[in-house]
Amino acid sequence: QVQLVESGGGLVQAGGSLRLSCTASGRTFSSYAVGWFRQAPGKEREFVAAITWSSGRTYYADSVKGRFTISRDNAVNTVYLQMNSLKPEDTAIYYCAADRHRSESWLILSQQRTYEYWGQGTQVTVSS
Repeated sequence: QVQLVESGGGLVQAGGSLRLSCTASGRTFSSYAVGWFRQAPGKEREFVAAITWSSGRTYYADSVKGRFTISRDNAVNTVYLQMNSLKPEDTAIYYCAADRHRSESWLILSQQRTYEYWGQGTQVTVSS
């Protein structure tokens, strides 16, 4: 069992930056693949970014590629999502998710059903 807690959300103007953190407790985080997903009002939850458990390979949705960076610091059991050049359409609740899945496939790591553990979410609001 692993518990995930997101932090770092808030209100920012368009063009600004935020860094979200996903901190795990209960298990060694290094053996988990981690994904970030988001859900905007009235929309379905969608994939944002993922990082594999071993090689640290990263994947991004086209909508955030070049603006967002996912990284992990296993020493502090935390995965980060650095968000730059934020746009109003990035406004959403952001969730991190983790699973002991060993795949390095984008097709698998971008799917919500891959992940067993989820955080409670953190709100990101980007004003125009």
